[in-house]
Amino acid sequence: MPKRDSTVRGRELGAGIRAAIEKAGLTGRGASHLAGWDPAKLSDLMNGMGGISEHDLIRLLGVCRTPLEESDHLLTMFREADRSGWLQIHGERSPGWPRTLGDNEKVATEIIHWSTHLIPGLLQLPDYLRALIAGNPNSPAEEADERVATRTARQQHLINRHCAMTFYIHEQALHLPIGSPELMSDQLDHVMTMGRRSYITYRIVPTSTGAHAGTAGSFTFLKFDALKPVVFIDAENHGVYLDDKASVEAYSRILMALDRTALSVEESKELINGIIS
Repeated sequence: MPKRDSTVRGRELGAGIRAAIEKAGLTGRGASHLAGWDPAKLSDLMNGMGGISEHDLIRLLGVCRTPLEESDHLLTMFREADRSGWLQIHGERSPGWPRTLGDNEKVATEIIHWSTHLIPGLLQLPDYLRALIAGNPNSPAEEADERVATRTARQQHLINRHCAMTFYIHEQALHLPIGSPELMSDQLDHVMTMGRRSYITYRIVPTSTGAHAGTAGSFTFLKFDALKPVVFIDAENHGVYLDDKASVEAYSRILMALDRTALSVEESKELINGIIS
């Protein structure tokens, strides 16, 4: 089978195959040997570039004794792996850590986030998130602890990886009162504290700018070493992943424009300090 360009679906397939091999207690080379494959063939598959038939995949999943539900999921991914773009509808509400987003965050080399009206999720304090959950009729109070723990795990994972992260934040997010005044003060202080890490940068787009490149809404731009970038747009009960060339180029232009518009790191710090005081 010919290789294909890597897509978000293809990468999720690759991540699922990697997890199946690990759960089986095998190495990539060991799994390749049992399946009768060249190890390079498995490497291409795990990088989302295909090169196998459905029969090949079924054989590999059998070698790994992958549970039926997960096998069905991976086979579905295989059949759709060459399709670019992905709308994932979650039902009443998005999960705390969508599988696809998690798989991409784990291997991203750089994450750039633009936020129009909230402190970005990866910079949120637990109590800030709790206040957001309390104000959302689709997020049951009994799920608050689980969602906070999941978000904290996501934050810690990226911090431990020293993943490069840049956050463009509109000034209105600094003024929107989430929780008590004390909580907002702590939250803004936390943003500045996180910004002291060499791999984390925050830049504020001031309200005085007026119309700007990011008015269409918040998004996350993920970059990778040897794979195409992915744009993730998060909504109430669905997420959208964009990996086609035109979309990636369009959102790249938005980021370049925001970079020109946003205050410098030092100016952003001064603005936040002025709000806190």
